[in-house]
Amino acid sequence: MMAPVISLFLKDEAETIRFGEDLALALKPGDCLALSGDLGAGKSSLARAFLRAMADDDELEVPSPTFTLVQTYDLRIPVAHFDLYRLGDPAELTELGFDEALQDGICLVEWPEMAAGELPADRIMLTLEHEGAGRRATIVAPEKQAARIHRVLAIRDFLDNAGYSGAKRRFLTGDASLRAYEAIYADDAKRRVLMDWPPLPEGPPVLDGKPYPKVAHIAENAYPFVAIANVLRRQGFAAPEVYNVDYDQGILLLEDLGADGVLDAKGQPNVDRYRASVACLAHLHSLTIPQDIRVAVNHVHHIPDFDRTAMKMEVRLVLDWYLPWKRGGIAASDAERDEYLAIWDRLIDELDTAEKSLLLRDFHSPNIIWRENETGIERVGLIDFQDAMIGPTAYDLASIVQDARVTISPDLFQQLMDDYLSLRRVEGSFDEVRFLRSWSIMSAQRNCKLVGLWVRLMQRDGKPGYMKHMPRTLSYLSVALKHEALAPLRDWCVRAGIVPSES
Repeated sequence: MMAPVISLFLKDEAETIRFGEDLALALKPGDCLALSGDLGAGKSSLARAFLRAMADDDELEVPSPTFTLVQTYDLRIPVAHFDLYRLGDPAELTELGFDEALQDGICLVEWPEMAAGELPADRIMLTLEHEGAGRRATIVAPEKQAARIHRVLAIRDFLDNAGYSGAKRRFLTGDASLRAYEAIYADDAKRRVLMDWPPLPEGPPVLDGKPYPKVAHIAENAYPFVAIANVLRRQGFAAPEVYNVDYDQGILLLEDLGADGVLDAKGQPNVDRYRASVACLAHLHSLTIPQDIRVAVNHVHHIPDFDRTAMKMEVRLVLDWYLPWKRGGIAASDAERDEYLAIWDRLIDELDTAEKSLLLRDFHSPNIIWRENETGIERVGLIDFQDAMIGPTAYDLASIVQDARVTISPDLFQQLMDDYLSLRRVEGSFDEVRFLRSWSIMSAQRNCKLVGLWVRLMQRDGKPGYMKHMPRTLSYLSVALKHEALAPLRDWCVRAGIVPSES
């Protein structure tokens, strides 16, 4: 089904170039963009802008493929630029490698009418026509592709309305969720970060008639991010300033905290940066953070509790995803499920007296920015905290000292634990024995969630790359299970074949 026509007026060459750059943020592997228009209508300008934006190189050489018929580019997404004006026979398109190029990349096609019926039916058709001193761009595309184009145009309108008209946009990163990020460069050449967080349907109910995000307290809009960013900044932490936000559309323009992380050039933990991050966390845990934060005149964000329902929903990932994968499709038995969940009920009961405060939820290497020129806690930039909850503070310590994305050696693990405990001991009310007990429970809870999450990302979401973290996550789980409080869970995991008996 074809979506409604998208039509926009491009008043000059600069707007044509910006539109080409914006399209580079909308297209994905498998897309075919068919460019039509008379000579001088702007096809080459738009194609050149698209390719340079995809390469993030304003000086990229973009030779015309008029005589070679195709020019290929190994970019963030591979792009094959076809000019079919001299195509002798539509069947020659196969010989030019069109089908192969489309499998894992984008095909940009000028003079598509020369290919007759050889182009895919779900192509994006873009026609450029002269209109006064400018050009009219008309796009007809399938619904899925049209939605992506509408989204990048909505973000362009957001930037224009926020005072950043003409800003240069470049792809920055994506994550395991459905958020994406752009680097925004305005006239002052200062980089800002745009968070693209479109609202999504709730999804099917998974428990008590509620979808997974509501049960697990996963943020569904921008209010929690803005609330937590503001409260962290007020307490002196380095969270990004929110310059502009459209809550309805889920578009945020943020301060850029930098590009350095806490890993070294080889991707291994930088000891000093991890120690500083743990010190930052210890300071956060020494503070009292309000649970209700006013975000706007008509909105107060209530930080949700990391409650029993959310904890058990997460640890169920072991039953629902990990065990069937481990056993070649054989699901956990009813008896196994009942025993496992009963064990977790008892462990969660033990958390009633645990120290509780703000937990950022994913305090680990992908979400920590290192700010070399700052001092104290401001050296540690905090991002991706929209899912923050009120719960056992030990959870965040487990997140960093057992970093899911990189191996923390036993020596570094002990150093980080010692650092944290030393900093907290100066508080007379800190109960170290109780804290370590809750740390073991929360470490087990987090790692039980992750071993199931890695499988779900592979099987349901088509993201197998996360499976490389599985051995590390299982080793972290074994460490948590050593605590005496975890003996029943340890025995269950051994019998289920999740960890070896010697753990």
